[in-house]
Amino acid sequence: MANHPENTVADIQLDVSNLYREESYTDLKVGSLRRLTPVTEDGEQDSTRPVLFMGQAQLMSQMGPLPVSCEIDAEGLNEALQKFPAAIKKAVDQMIEEVKEMQREQASQIVVPSAAPGGNIQLR
Repeated sequence: MANHPENTVADIQLDVSNLYREESYTDLKVGSLRRLTPVTEDGEQDSTRPVLFMGQAQLMSQMGPLPVSCEIDAEGLNEALQKFPAAIKKAVDQMIEEVKEMQREQASQIVVPSAAPGGNIQLR
Protein backbone atom coordinates (compact mmCIF):
# COMPACT_ATOMS: atom_id res chain seq x y z
CA MET A 1 0.00 0.00 0.00
CA ALA A 2 2.88 2.37 0.75
CA ASN A 3 4.10 2.01 -2.84
CA HIS A 4 0.78 3.17 -4.28
CA PRO A 5 -0.21 6.63 -3.04
CA GLU A 6 -3.60 6.36 -4.76
CA ASN A 7 -4.54 3.58 -2.30
CA THR A 8 -6.06 4.80 0.92
CA VAL A 9 -7.35 3.15 4.05
CA ALA A 10 -10.84 3.54 2.59
CA ASP A 11 -9.81 1.15 -0.22
CA ILE A 12 -9.22 -1.77 2.18
CA GLN A 13 -11.89 -4.43 1.78
CA LEU A 14 -12.30 -7.98 3.03
CA ASP A 15 -12.52 -10.67 0.36
CA VAL A 16 -16.12 -11.78 0.95
CA SER A 17 -15.53 -14.94 -1.10
CA ASN A 18 -12.80 -16.06 1.33
CA LEU A 19 -14.25 -15.53 4.81
CA TYR A 20 -13.59 -17.85 7.78
CA ARG A 21 -14.98 -18.12 11.29
CA GLU A 22 -12.19 -18.70 13.77
CA GLU A 23 -12.38 -20.88 16.88
CA SER A 24 -9.43 -21.22 19.23
CA TYR A 25 -8.55 -24.15 21.51
CA THR A 26 -5.69 -24.13 24.01
CA ASP A 27 -4.36 -26.09 26.95
CA LEU A 28 -2.85 -22.86 28.40
CA LYS A 29 0.54 -24.63 28.52
CA VAL A 30 1.96 -25.84 25.23
CA GLY A 31 0.10 -24.03 22.50
CA SER A 32 -3.13 -23.47 20.69
CA LEU A 33 -5.09 -24.85 17.80
CA ARG A 34 -7.25 -22.69 15.55
CA ARG A 35 -10.13 -24.09 13.53
CA LEU A 36 -10.99 -21.88 10.56
CA THR A 37 -14.43 -22.72 9.22
CA PRO A 38 -15.24 -21.24 5.80
CA VAL A 39 -18.39 -19.10 5.78
CA THR A 40 -20.43 -17.17 3.29
CA GLU A 41 -20.82 -13.43 3.57
CA ASP A 42 -24.05 -14.15 5.50
CA GLY A 43 -22.06 -16.05 8.14
CA GLU A 44 -23.42 -19.45 7.13
CA GLN A 45 -20.96 -22.34 6.82
CA ASP A 46 -19.63 -22.71 3.26
CA SER A 47 -19.51 -26.46 2.66
CA THR A 48 -17.80 -26.01 -0.73
CA ARG A 49 -14.49 -25.16 1.02
CA PRO A 50 -12.56 -27.23 3.59
CA VAL A 51 -12.18 -26.40 7.27
CA LEU A 52 -8.57 -25.41 8.03
CA PHE A 53 -6.60 -26.13 11.21
CA MET A 54 -3.61 -24.07 12.36
CA GLY A 55 -1.29 -25.01 15.21
CA GLN A 56 0.62 -22.43 17.24
CA ALA A 57 3.25 -22.81 19.94
CA GLN A 58 6.12 -20.85 21.47
CA LEU A 59 9.55 -22.35 21.99
CA MET A 60 12.13 -20.80 24.26
CA SER A 61 15.37 -19.84 22.53
CA GLN A 62 18.47 -17.92 23.57
CA MET A 63 16.79 -14.82 22.16
CA GLY A 64 13.52 -15.41 24.05
CA PRO A 65 10.21 -16.95 22.98
CA LEU A 66 10.08 -18.07 19.36
CA PRO A 67 6.60 -18.30 17.81
CA VAL A 68 5.93 -21.37 15.67
CA SER A 69 2.84 -21.88 13.59
CA CYS A 70 1.82 -24.45 11.03
CA GLU A 71 -1.11 -25.73 9.05
CA ILE A 72 -2.41 -29.13 10.14
CA ASP A 73 -3.99 -31.37 7.53
CA ALA A 74 -6.97 -32.85 9.39
CA GLU A 75 -10.63 -33.63 8.86
CA GLY A 76 -11.74 -32.75 12.39
CA LEU A 77 -10.66 -31.34 15.74
CA ASN A 78 -9.68 -34.70 17.27
CA GLU A 79 -7.46 -35.55 14.28
CA ALA A 80 -5.90 -32.07 14.39
CA LEU A 81 -5.13 -32.50 18.09
CA GLN A 82 -3.47 -35.86 17.38
CA LYS A 83 -1.38 -34.38 14.53
CA PHE A 84 -0.42 -31.22 16.46
CA PRO A 85 2.94 -32.48 17.88
CA ALA A 86 4.22 -33.79 14.54
CA ALA A 87 3.10 -30.66 12.68
CA ILE A 88 4.86 -28.34 15.16
CA LYS A 89 8.01 -30.52 15.01
CA LYS A 90 7.98 -30.33 11.21
CA ALA A 91 7.61 -26.53 11.34
CA VAL A 92 10.51 -26.26 13.81
CA ASP A 93 12.67 -28.55 11.64
CA GLN A 94 11.91 -26.35 8.61
CA MET A 95 12.83 -23.21 10.56
CA ILE A 96 16.12 -24.78 11.67
CA GLU A 97 16.92 -25.82 8.09
CA GLU A 98 16.17 -22.28 6.82
CA VAL A 99 18.50 -20.79 9.45
CA LYS A 100 21.25 -23.26 8.51
CA GLU A 101 20.82 -22.39 4.83
CA MET A 102 21.07 -18.67 5.60
CA GLN A 103 24.24 -19.36 7.63
CA ARG A 104 25.72 -21.37 4.72
CA GLU A 105 24.94 -18.56 2.29
CA GLN A 106 26.47 -16.00 4.64
CA ALA A 107 29.61 -18.11 5.14
CA SER A 108 30.06 -18.68 1.41
CA GLN A 109 30.23 -14.98 0.55
CA ILE A 110 33.72 -14.06 -0.60
CA VAL A 111 35.30 -10.83 0.61
CA VAL A 112 37.18 -9.16 -2.25
CA PRO A 113 39.03 -5.82 -1.96
CA SER A 114 37.62 -3.24 -4.34
CA ALA A 115 39.70 -1.39 -6.89
CA ALA A 116 37.93 1.78 -5.80
CA PRO A 117 40.00 4.44 -4.02
CA GLY A 118 40.19 3.85 -0.32
CA GLY A 119 40.17 0.05 -0.73
CA ASN A 120 36.55 -0.46 0.27
CA ILE A 121 35.62 -4.09 0.74
CA GLN A 122 32.77 -5.51 -1.31
CA LEU A 123 30.93 -8.77 -0.79
CA ARG A 124 30.28 -10.97 -3.79
